[in-house]
Amino acid sequence: MTNGSQEVRVKRAYEAPEQDDGTRVLVDRLWPRGLTKATADIDEWRKDVAPSTELRKWYHHDPALCEEFTRRYHSELREAPRPDALAHLRELAKGGTLTLLTATNQPEISGAEVLAEVLRR
Repeated sequence: MTNGSQEVRVKRAYEAPEQDDGTRVLVDRLWPRGLTKATADIDEWRKDVAPSTELRKWYHHDPALCEEFTRRYHSELREAPRPDALAHLRELAKGGTLTLLTATNQPEISGAEVLAEVLRR
């Protein structure tokens, strides 16, 4: 999705990096299992913008809870320190393509996708 000259994407952290990924930022609270930092090709790890541990455990990527998860995560994004982290991601997106990375098997219903939608506005 493009907003002016910026594009915010969501990918699995395990997917091979592509030349047009731009800045690659991991937005999960936990480091992806089995992925080494040396081979991850991640520019930044912003766990401070990720959903809280409590919200992540409650949600557990259950599609039936996606709408409520999104509502709760939007609320968390207004709590410190997330607004500062969100502002930083907005600045990165202004500079070109921003790829948000997550370890989940279902990135389309992840916190990274919710975050991407917020940044695309």
